[in-house]
Amino acid sequence: MRRLFYLSLVAFLLLSCGSSVSQLAFGTTAGPVAATELPTLPQSTAVTPTILQPPVNNTQASTTTTRTVSTVFTIMMENHRWRDIHGNPSAVYINSTLLRLAAHAEQYYNPPSIHPSEPNYLWLEAGTNFGIADDADPSRNHQATPNHLVSLLDHAGISWKSYQEDIDGTRCPLVSQGLYAPKHNPMVYFDDVTSHNNPNSTICISHVRPYPELATDLRQNTVAHYNFITPNVCNDMHDSQGCSTTDSIKNGDTWLAHAVPTILQSKAYQQGAILFITWDEGEGSDGPIGLLVVSPKAK
Repeated sequence: MRRLFYLSLVAFLLLSCGSSVSQLAFGTTAGPVAATELPTLPQSTAVTPTILQPPVNNTQASTTTTRTVSTVFTIMMENHRWRDIHGNPSAVYINSTLLRLAAHAEQYYNPPSIHPSEPNYLWLEAGTNFGIADDADPSRNHQATPNHLVSLLDHAGISWKSYQEDIDGTRCPLVSQGLYAPKHNPMVYFDDVTSHNNPNSTICISHVRPYPELATDLRQNTVAHYNFITPNVCNDMHDSQGCSTTDSIKNGDTWLAHAVPTILQSKAYQQGAILFITWDEGEGSDGPIGLLVVSPKAK
């Protein structure tokens, strides 16, 4: 089985039901996640927002045990199969540190024959690639549908942000700038986020923020309940030219070694969060691709 709208289903279930990681299939029915057999989620791309409830306040949280995960972080890496990462000495942080902390999948695939990056990111946000098979900007590939994850979260009163490295935060990032690429930022392909491709969209600007702001939000404990994080094209393992080294895996691993501890040391994480680290697709194949899940509740 292939990738199944996993971000949507995971965020929906975690934020509405409070289930622990050991009770959820996080988007793949293809193989083991750590040592726990997980049930298969229904294969549907239609999600009804009314099943979601806004996050409880502190008073409610103290009187209920159903909500076990309050914050979701997702970090997206690029273009490597799991066999390229697992055991690779260039990925010392992933192999020596993260795999000791994280549950992980070894049979997790991108949708069959769906390449390049952009269609896979659209799958992660909306459970389909809308027939798109290229990396064109939102000006060409934007979608009018409101049936995608962050729109449903908005309707449910659940906060979200997309943290993108190398954007300036003064406008909606609809075109490439520096080492930022819209194809790695799926939220900006939806008209209800961008006010119909408006670079001055206040909705977009308030939700799609420069990556350095994540550290501030973590420090001040003001992070959203759902946080989608994309490094730039050097730090996400996409590029090898014009980067700090020509070893794309090492560059991404080094970035994770700085980024992940900032999340794990935060109050938001320690008070009930889950961190997903995954790749968009398998370069030259559909995978398996990496999926690591870091949470005290992961088995």
